Amino acid sequence: MNHRTLVRALLASAALAAAVLLAGCNSDDISLASNAKANQPVPPKLVAAITEKDMDLQSPILIRLFKQEAELEVWKQDRSGRFALLKTYPICRWSGDLGPKIREGDRQAPEGFYTISPGQMNPQSAYYLSFNTGYPNAFDKALGRTGSQLMVHGDCSSRGCYAMTDEQIAEIYSLGRESFFGGQKAFQLQAYPFRMTPVNMAKHRNNPNMPFWKMIKEGYDHFEVTKQEPKVDFCEKKYVFDAAKPPGATRDPVFDASAKCPAYVIPDQIAEAVRQKQQEEATEVAKLISKGTPVARMNTGIDGGMNKIFASKLPEGSTGLSEGGDSQSLQSLSLARAPGTIPSTVNPPKPNLAQPEEPVVAVSTTSATSSARVASATQSGEQSEGLFSSIARKVGIGATADANAAATSVPPSAPAAAAKPKATEAKTAEAKAAEIKPAQTKSQSVVRVAPRPTETKLAAAKPALKPTVTDAPATAAPATRDTQLSGSQPIVQPNSFDNRFGAMK
Repeated sequence: MNHRTLVRALLASAALAAAVLLAGCNSDDISLASNAKANQPVPPKLVAAITEKDMDLQSPILIRLFKQEAELEVWKQDRSGRFALLKTYPICRWSGDLGPKIREGDRQAPEGFYTISPGQMNPQSAYYLSFNTGYPNAFDKALGRTGSQLMVHGDCSSRGCYAMTDEQIAEIYSLGRESFFGGQKAFQLQAYPFRMTPVNMAKHRNNPNMPFWKMIKEGYDHFEVTKQEPKVDFCEKKYVFDAAKPPGATRDPVFDASAKCPAYVIPDQIAEAVRQKQQEEATEVAKLISKGTPVARMNTGIDGGMNKIFASKLPEGSTGLSEGGDSQSLQSLSLARAPGTIPSTVNPPKPNLAQPEEPVVAVSTTSATSSARVASATQSGEQSEGLFSSIARKVGIGATADANAAATSVPPSAPAAAAKPKATEAKTAEAKAAEIKPAQTKSQSVVRVAPRPTETKLAAAKPALKPTVTDAPATAAPATRDTQLSGSQPIVQPNSFDNRFGAMK
C-alpha cells in the first residue's frame, strides 16, 4: 500500500510540473521549475516520511532557522491541519554574529519573520539553487536597516546568507516547489539566534539584542502552542502576532510598521496558552540564573558558524559560534556521513580561542566591583615586585636571575609589556635585553594564526544535478589552506563567493 502511495505521489508531482510547463505563460510556477536542477523530484525516502507522518506531498510548509544550533527545520502541514516537523537539516555555513542584520555589508544573516513567495525562488542561482529570504521586511525598513539578496542557498559559502550543501538545497527547494504547486501562496521563514528555550534565554540574558529576541520569541511561542503559521503584522516598529479585529469592529485592523498600532485583539485561546507557556519559562529562567547559569560571551571576532557534522570533515575545522565545537565532539563525528558534498573552497569559521562562557552569579554592579578589585590587586603586586627587585640589586644580587623569574611567572596569555617589572628602568641595556627576550618568547603564544582554505573555485564546472542527501559521500576532499592572522581581512579570489556577492548584503 505504501509503495502504491509513493508511486502515485511521484507521478502526480511529475504530471503537475509538466502541466505547468505546458501552460505557456510567464508565471511564477513556470519559473520554479525552469531547469533540470529545479525540477528534481522530492527524494523517495522523503516522500515515504511524508506519507508516514500523515501529510500530503503538496501540503503547505514552514521553515525555521537557528544560528547557534546551525540547523534548518522544515515543517509540513499534516491532514489534521497542524504543522509537524518533517526534517531537520544541519546548516553548512552562516555568517556574522548572533543578532539581527542591521546594514549592508555587515555580513549578518538576518533574524526575524519573512515571507517566501514563488517569485523569490531562484532556479538559476549561481549557488546551485536558492530562495531569497525577503530581507528587509517592513519591520527592518521601519528601523532603517539595509541589505539585499540575503539567501538560503547551496555551495556552503556565506556572506550574510544561510548556506547549505547543494544536495540539501535541492531537497528543500523541491519541498517548497511542491507546496506552491499545491496552492500555498507563500511560506513563512522564521530565523532565530538559537532555540528560544529557558536555558538559552538565561545564558544570553545580558546580550544587548535581548529586547529584540524577546519580541520575536512571542511569534516562536505562538507557533509552539498552536502549531499553526502565526499571522505577522508590524506597527510602532515592532512585531505583532495573530492580531484580529476587536469585538464589534466591522473591518480588520490596518497595520503600518512605522505608524501607531490600530485597535486589535489576540484570540483568547492563543493568548492564554502563550501566557501560560511564558510564565512557566520565566520561572525556569529565574531558577537557572539563581543557580549561577553562566552568561554567554559576546562575539570575540568569529564570523558565524557551521554545524559540527561539517566541521568534523575539515582539517582543523571549527563550528565558530555554533554549538558542539570542542575537538572531542568533532572527532566523534569524523566517521559519520556528511549530508551532502562539502566544496573544497569552504571557508570555515575561525576557532574560538577564548572560553565560550563565563560564570556570572552576582548582579552586574557586583561583578564590576569584583573586576576592579582584581585589577587593583594585580597592579599592587607589580609595584611590590619592582621594589624587591630594586633592593636585591642594591645588595648585589644579579639581574639575570630576576629576569628569568619574572619571565617564568608571567602566564602565557599575559602581554609582553606586563611581564617586564618597573624596576628594569634602572638596569643597563644588557640587563634589559636579558629580561625582555624571554618575556617576548612567552608572549608569542598569544598570536594565533587562523588557518583558512583558499576560496578559489575549482576549474571544473559543477554537474547539473546532485545526488540526494542520503547518497552523499562520507568524506570531503581536503581543502587547500593558507594562513591568515585572526581579525585580518581575507584575500578574495576573483571567482570566489565574496567576490560574486560582494556588492550585496
